[in-house]
Parts: sequence; structure tokens; C-alpha cells
Amino acid sequence: MRIAAVGDVHLGADSADNLRPSLRDLSRRADILLLAGDLTRHGTLDEAGIVAQEFADLDVPVVAVLGNHDHHSDAADDIAKLLTDHGITVLEGSSATFTVDGYTLGVAGTKGFGGGFAGKCASIFGERIMREFACHTVDMANGLGAALAELSTDITVALTHYSPISDTLHGEPREIYPFLGSYLLGEAIDDNGADLALHGHAHAGIERGTTPGGIRVRNVAQPVIRSAYAVYELEPDPG
Repeated sequence: MRIAAVGDVHLGADSADNLRPSLRDLSRRADILLLAGDLTRHGTLDEAGIVAQEFADLDVPVVAVLGNHDHHSDAADDIAKLLTDHGITVLEGSSATFTVDGYTLGVAGTKGFGGGFAGKCASIFGERIMREFACHTVDMANGLGAALAELSTDITVALTHYSPISDTLHGEPREIYPFLGSYLLGEAIDDNGADLALHGHAHAGIERGTTPGGIRVRNVAQPVIRSAYAVYELEPDPG
């Protein structure tokens, strides 16, 4: 299976047809396109309309999670509905299954959240606002875990905006690691299994890493992959 993916395209009102020309031959190169959040600049419905125009009707399924930019104007639910109305599957603590050449592909997705990584992470303690911050990460990780657990497919992909590991953050200032991802997302992936994990958000990070359990992780933020999308090939186990 050929998985195309990109995140952090940050489309605005002036972005019409920025990506569409590069996507015209997508169906010859990939079986599905996964969008790893930050599809808009400021999370407005007008910007989401541009996203829909760019990614709808591509002759392959398109699956997305939203990112922090897509939440900025408090219109995430409306953005998700608009994209869904244009045939784009939007995941949040949920999953979707597709059939490719007789094999099944499952995608489990969530925005995720920050919090940091083992040994240097936020905890559910202290001021209410700090507890809420840490609890949101727990909720996002639990949602991802539940979505992965409900899949029984030949190939499984975990799709998040925030990073599940610190490996792919190298190049970012270490001071902001807690705002770029959480080890709890990585634990959810390792505990429930996946063949590949994709995320965005870390513009100055690197592309490749692995979870502690050895699952491949790829940072597909557009500033990292430096193309309209990257393609990853996964071979289903014939058994």
C-alpha cells in the first residue's frame, strides 16, 4: 500500500491552487492521502473552504486530523463538518477502514496535544489550568488508543498532529518540546499496535524516528518533507 501524507500546509485565503497542481497525479503514486493537521493558518471557515477545494475529489480517499492552527478560531467542529461534506474523512479519537487491492487499511487519528516526554513532562497536579492541560493530553492519548484498538486491518496507521516521540523533534528548541507532543501518544501506539505513525507540527524537526516499541514514526510537516506530500510503502503480511 502506498500512503501519501503531508501536514502543516497552512492554507489561507490566498492559497487557492497552491497544492492542487501537485496533486493531479496523486492517484498514480498513492492509494490514500493522510493530512496531519494545521491545514489552515487561523482556523477560519473561509480558510477551510480553500482546504476543501485543494483536497476534495482526488480519486483517492483523503483522511485528516486537525491541528492547533485549525482550532485557533474555535471553529474546529464547523471545519470538520465542512471537510466531511467535501468527502474528506476527519478523525478525532476515531478510525476509518479502507480496502486497497483486496487488503484492508485502518487509520486511527487524533489531534493529540503537548505535555512532553518521559522524565520531563507535565503532570495532573497543581493549578486547575495546569491540570486541565495535562488532562487534555491524557484524553487525546486515550482516544487514539481506543481508535487503534478497534481496528483489525492488514495495515494500521496512527495519524496525529502532535508528535508521539521526541526523536522527530530534533532541530526544534528543547525548551518547546512539551508543546510539540507527548509520550502518552507514543504509549497508545505501542500498546495497541500500528505499522506506521505519522505526525506534523514540528516544522524544524526531522522526518524519521521510532517509538520505544520500535514502530516507525514519520514527521510529515511540509517544511520537513519539502514537497506537496511524501509517500510511504507498506507491505501487508500475506499471512
